[in-house]
Amino acid sequence: MRAAVFDRFGPPDVLHVVHIPDPQPGPGEVRVRVLAAGVQPFDVAVRQGEMPWAEVAFPQTIGQEYAGVIDALGEGVQDLAVGDPVLGSTMLNGNAELVVVAAATVVRKPPALDFPTAAALVAAAQTASGALLELGVGEGDTLLVHAAAGSVGTVATQLARHAGATVIGSASPQNHDRVRRQGAAPVPYGPGLVGAVRALGLQPTVALDGAGAEAIAQSVELGIPLDRIGTIVDDQAAASHGTRVVRAGRDPKRLAHVAELAARGVVRMPVHAFALAEVVEAHRAVESRHSHGKVVLITQP
Repeated sequence: MRAAVFDRFGPPDVLHVVHIPDPQPGPGEVRVRVLAAGVQPFDVAVRQGEMPWAEVAFPQTIGQEYAGVIDALGEGVQDLAVGDPVLGSTMLNGNAELVVVAAATVVRKPPALDFPTAAALVAAAQTASGALLELGVGEGDTLLVHAAAGSVGTVATQLARHAGATVIGSASPQNHDRVRRQGAAPVPYGPGLVGAVRALGLQPTVALDGAGAEAIAQSVELGIPLDRIGTIVDDQAAASHGTRVVRAGRDPKRLAHVAELAARGVVRMPVHAFALAEVVEAHRAVESRHSHGKVVLITQP
């Protein structure tokens, strides 16, 4: 099979696509023929050597998100079948034509959801839904989403709206129309954010930070209770201000719920697709933080 690998830490150019042996499923596992695979900031950080806790052994495969079709079953797997379309999380091996995962982690793909969008949702759906759950976002809340045009912010905005909350979303001016389409009132990120939020006449009751930098300090300045300010990116600022880090972890049930909402059109995720052979360009797009849509690799012709 073909897989994206890197032989040393560094810029996107350290990545290349090679042929490696096909993985075989063990007991309780399935093998998925990957049709689309997500690329996320975590992958960039691992490739750069900024995730020292991640176990890396060169040549190292990469990737956390996949969507595809089961093509082999390990011993003891009974609730899934060859040919089932699925999506899910993996660890440092998803940007490949085949991936072996525990059957218990697999989520069935709704028929109405295409494979690139399914792959694009995997991490963002679990991160956003878990964060909103931990922060208790619901009807009557006004949620401030820092980085509302990012993949997590995109899902969080739509899930919060679906739950009955009003949403304010920070983004660069060129993304304000997109934030509006997601159902949020856009404000520019940066030094003018606090004034822009106040000018809306809305008082945020909860905040989710996907941007870092001054976002937590701005949320505090806006009078949001400290226990309802959560970050997924800036642990240091959270510790400094006494706010929360909200990382609920992977949960196939939450992923399945968001996938069903996406299949119904309640949650939409724009996709920026690259071929597997273009993994270097895909990483550059994620690293730039200016990609229009979630970056995914199309792994089959």
